[in-house]
Amino acid sequence: MGSGTTPPGEPALPGDDEPGPLDAAHEALARARRAARARGLRPGSPAGSRRQRRPPTASTTSRDDRDPHPVGAEIDRLVAARGWDTDVQVGSVVGRWRTIVGDRVADNVEVVAFEGTTLTVRAASTAWATQMRLLVSTVLGRIEQEVGGGIVTEIVVRGPGGPSWRKGPLSAGGRGPRDTYG
Repeated sequence: MGSGTTPPGEPALPGDDEPGPLDAAHEALARARRAARARGLRPGSPAGSRRQRRPPTASTTSRDDRDPHPVGAEIDRLVAARGWDTDVQVGSVVGRWRTIVGDRVADNVEVVAFEGTTLTVRAASTAWATQMRLLVSTVLGRIEQEVGGGIVTEIVVRGPGGPSWRKGPLSAGGRGPRDTYG
């Protein structure tokens, strides 16, 4: 073999002692790989990146605005910054009305208005209006338990309304038809 390399698995012949050009290249490559491993680099990684990578750590010592924040905390911060606290709590009362009062009452009594801390509800019948007036203190306690104190301090209960005889923007004043509405 005149090339100076011995195929793998074959014993070296006495005349093949001189190193060939490929042996020098293999040895140089092996030295370069050992040196790279000693510096912490991986063989086969891109050569342009010399920066060693560190595992990501959470920045617990200093809070940065670029750090991710929980969505709930950000929504609370936004609501407080805009002054929407009361509006959100009012919406919570209206949205949870069925949960606060129960299905039977919610089917017959609906929220009509919310002004300041006064909640106005309208009952489907005079019997339900009477029942709701008896439940006012219980409902106020449930609202305080579900949403928080001071949101609703008074509940005004309205009975069913009669038909409106007023049609359009131009109408004559007066009491309207004399019937048993009211």
